[in-house]
Amino acid sequence: MGVKTETDIFHHSMLEDDPNSNTQIDKEEVKPRWGPQHAGAKELASQYTFGKRVQEIICLVLSIGLMIFNFIQLCIHFNPANAHYIIICAGLGIVTADFFSGLVHWAADTWGTVELPVVGKAFIRPFREHHIDPTAITRHDFVETNGDNFAVTIPFIASMAYRFLTYTPEQIQAEYNWLSFLFLLGIFISVTNQCHKWSHTYFGLPWYITLLQDYHIILPRKHHRIHHVAPHETYYCITTGWLNYPFEYIRFWPRFEAAIEALTGSKPRADDLQWAKKVS
Repeated sequence: MGVKTETDIFHHSMLEDDPNSNTQIDKEEVKPRWGPQHAGAKELASQYTFGKRVQEIICLVLSIGLMIFNFIQLCIHFNPANAHYIIICAGLGIVTADFFSGLVHWAADTWGTVELPVVGKAFIRPFREHHIDPTAITRHDFVETNGDNFAVTIPFIASMAYRFLTYTPEQIQAEYNWLSFLFLLGIFISVTNQCHKWSHTYFGLPWYITLLQDYHIILPRKHHRIHHVAPHETYYCITTGWLNYPFEYIRFWPRFEAAIEALTGSKPRADDLQWAKKVS
């Protein structure tokens, strides 16, 4: 099971296969734990604003439009002789997306506060909410779930579109493999939070999604549940989760945290802990 035992998971995480009551199943003591009734979760959920919603919609429309344009251009300039490179680009894209999903997830979970200007309520807030109400993501629609991830892809898929509009066919062919990698990386980053949402969805998933989870092609539910054992200090990669094993083995995140704490004096996950303790 990795770094957490079944006992650890039971006592220090919300039982997501009982999402309606969010309770710890215990004959002697049955009481609400983390979930939508948690004071911190309520406050954080209320901070999802109309402005944030508009930003997500704009980013989704722009990102999807750029992806469609880039896909058409890749098809136009496709050379069958280089088809095998597409498989390599896909593999590298998945691993790179998994790494960046872990890096962003770790940074937002571990450092900063909701009160930070601009990024606090827009980007750190969802991570704080997710730890004290993990199944909230299953109640979010496509826009709220995926808006930020699609937004992240815009700079580099926009640079792709610029190349297609300004480069000669010869220049495009010279960079085709790199452009294919960027495109596939953008796709995998875009679907990361959807894969994350599916890892918290215990009922009603299509059979092909559960099959992909069972074979660990996308993030499995049981695997990701390890991250949601308080204090949420491991298994940050959430596209596929493939990198969680080697990163845990080399203690990648704890070493990174120790270096930052030594340099800055900041304690990892201090703000996250305060929201978890919030009672009113």
